[in-house]
Amino acid sequence: MSQDNNLWRHSAAESITTTKLAGDQDCDLVVIGGGYTGTSAALTAAEQGASVCLLEARDIGYGGSGRNVGLVNAGLWLPPETICRQIGARPGAKLIDDLGQAPDRVFGLIEKHAIDCEATRNGTLHNAHNAAGMRDIAERHRQLLATGAPVTLLDAREARARNGSARVFGALHDARAGTIQPRAYCLGLARAAQQAGAQLHEYSPAQSIRHDGAQWIVKTPGGEVRAGALIQATNGYHLGDTGAPVPQYVPIWFSQLATKPLPGALRRDILAGGEGCWDTALVMNSWRLDQAGRLIIGAMGDISHVAGGLHRAYLQRKLAALYPQLAGQPLDYGWSGRIAMTSDHIPKTVELGPRGLSTFGYSGRGIGPGTSFGIAMANAVLAGGRSARGILRDRRHADTQPAGRLMWRRSRAPHQPSAGLQLGQQCINVAIGGQNTRPVLQKLPHRRMVHPATCLFDDRNAGERVPGVQMCFIIAFGPAGSDTDQPHHRSAFAAILHARLNQIADIVQMRLQRFTS
Repeated sequence: MSQDNNLWRHSAAESITTTKLAGDQDCDLVVIGGGYTGTSAALTAAEQGASVCLLEARDIGYGGSGRNVGLVNAGLWLPPETICRQIGARPGAKLIDDLGQAPDRVFGLIEKHAIDCEATRNGTLHNAHNAAGMRDIAERHRQLLATGAPVTLLDAREARARNGSARVFGALHDARAGTIQPRAYCLGLARAAQQAGAQLHEYSPAQSIRHDGAQWIVKTPGGEVRAGALIQATNGYHLGDTGAPVPQYVPIWFSQLATKPLPGALRRDILAGGEGCWDTALVMNSWRLDQAGRLIIGAMGDISHVAGGLHRAYLQRKLAALYPQLAGQPLDYGWSGRIAMTSDHIPKTVELGPRGLSTFGYSGRGIGPGTSFGIAMANAVLAGGRSARGILRDRRHADTQPAGRLMWRRSRAPHQPSAGLQLGQQCINVAIGGQNTRPVLQKLPHRRMVHPATCLFDDRNAGERVPGVQMCFIIAFGPAGSDTDQPHHRSAFAAILHARLNQIADIVQMRLQRFTS
């Protein structure tokens, strides 16, 4: 589906004028990527007097920053205790505290730079879709309260009144959070960076990145940029092999549909408080209103795909289930975007070289963390590569945490998935190769199966090793009581399953096109 049908592109009040890079430039900092991370980094550095050149392969906010739901959430998707268990108590507590303040940073930047992005700070509602979901958010409530977060657990009556829907069983309200027009916020950050002196170049993709021992050299079709420091902020929309480490993540597709502006009679009881919402369902759903009164509903899956009609039909059914009065409402807009999901749902910070950093893997929480990491990386590289205040401060992660945790890594080696994920990938590679999967399957846990675990598809071989259109998709299972037997993990597994099925459908379509051409 074309991005021309993306509501956020149509309704963004902010705009910016840039040029393609033409000729060579020298600067203090080169930023690759024009999303939240890149624009906030460029703004931070330019405000400190650094000369900045930002390169964007498409237009500002083209990727996830211009396609997401627009929920400015505090923290990560994971519950606090899981974060601390995965990266350690002290660094976990620092990360939780820092990203708990992320909405303050976002709304502070909006106010400081007068960004016109429909900013509404009335909190968000994490809705329970059934009794099990209510137990999940009650546990999250307990953990968040222990960190000092201003969260409130709502019973079914209160949650239904807030949502205007009888299909929720309770909700967790987080007063720190809010909603924005996501693309307008990104454009506003870019406009502010430009006003502070940063040079922004759209349609100027980085073709190669290298460090010559003295400075970074980034080659584009229009010229070279030479800089003392570099930030790679491409996240889920990284293009090609530039010579720098490629972000390692599982791409998860998320789609949204938007109604026409609802008349007052229909709109009156729907989210009267202006909160943004998502739920605890295995296939996670989101819903919110924009300033014009459109109801925007989203779910995992790609409506731009060959099988996108199935996702669209699901979203229409979900909308009618939540709000029966909206059944049959015209849906004027529909769009999809990629989420960069890491195996542990925690962002990764990689040291690319001298004063060179890359962050990726926000796992569905891009607005607050993306802004925060951009600011922190800019401060770090401007400090000569020494760690700065906040989330990049603790360099001991590289020594004390296994690969894949939030860390600084000196190695150019890509992030490696866990042993379980590697086994899942073996299954897929064997299956799409038309070989016998039994030797690999015999290694998988097979008792007390309770949920699907992630299986990674080998994208490099996609479409090349599939015999005809025959293929096999293997779902590995994990035992009950394991770390992966948690609601947030089950939802992630469902997301990854959606992504892999989409890739398989891509292969089928490609093979059919070859057959019929």
